[in-house]
Amino acid sequence: MKKKIIFALIFCFTFATHSYGAATGGESEKVKSNYEKGSYIIKKAKRSEKKGKTKKAIKQYEKALKYLIKSNEKKPNQPDTLNYLGFALRKLGNFKEAEKYYMEGLVIDPNHNGINEYLGELYIQTNRIELAKERLKVLKNCNCEEYIELKELIEKN
Repeated sequence: MKKKIIFALIFCFTFATHSYGAATGGESEKVKSNYEKGSYIIKKAKRSEKKGKTKKAIKQYEKALKYLIKSNEKKPNQPDTLNYLGFALRKLGNFKEAEKYYMEGLVIDPNHNGINEYLGELYIQTNRIELAKERLKVLKNCNCEEYIELKELIEKN
């Protein structure tokens, strides 16, 4: 009889705890920051773009941009946020504003791999190959995919 009571209590306690956690959102559920939301949407947009879904990608970049702007307002001067702000703006064709964010990021972290690669890509898009080569020099010793990708893009142009 004691075993049945103990089992019943354990069962009830487990069920009650599980129900409470589910009702309150649980401890494992974490509210994502605006940066996390924006970077996630950027990655989705890149996949859409690779699949040739340009209109969908543009909408995703626009949506990501909203989250990244909020993130930058709340936590300014974060190189990763500035990088993605520049990236989204560049993908939307706003090269001047994109360059501004990339440059802000480089002031904080001159060796940021993502910023250097994407700024190099912007320079290629705006016919400033020599400046793109300067970004490549910064990435030369990183042993990273950013260097390889920018180098290949420069060689194509």
